[in-house]
Amino acid sequence: MDRLEIKASLNVSDTGEIVGNAWPFAEPDRVGDIITKGAFGEISPDLGMLYQHNPADLIGTWTEVKATDEGLMVKGQLHLDQPRARSVRSLVLKGLVSDLSIGFRTKSSRKEGRNRIIDALDLAEISLVRSGSHPRARITSAKSFDEAAAIAAVINRAAAALALR
Repeated sequence: MDRLEIKASLNVSDTGEIVGNAWPFAEPDRVGDIITKGAFGEISPDLGMLYQHNPADLIGTWTEVKATDEGLMVKGQLHLDQPRARSVRSLVLKGLVSDLSIGFRTKSSRKEGRNRIIDALDLAEISLVRSGSHPRARITSAKSFDEAAAIAAVINRAAAALALR
């Protein structure tokens, strides 16, 4: 059956750069799917970044997608000239959107107990989502100037308090 499947950690900078783990290897998602490291094969460059798997919400472009020992690591750029991308960036920075999820077509799979092991797939898209299928597919960092300034202020106050002792 040829159907698009939806699955997938996440980080966004002030410039709209997103970094995350779109699919952690060796662990099943919430429905029992395990995607093997070699399953992704060749990945199209400049893969579209969607919001909530909605093709009408093309909010950016994935510029790096590579399989590592940890999982399918991704880096991309939000199109901040678009209002929807700016809105999603704000949701990520507030922690309201923190997951990644992949959309794919299965080419080869097998059953192993209660799990489906996916050995080959065609990756269609990677989305920023509110709640992904894989509990460890997350935005890995969400940098913003305000957050960094707040952390620096806490460190400076702690250092000043220690200096008074």
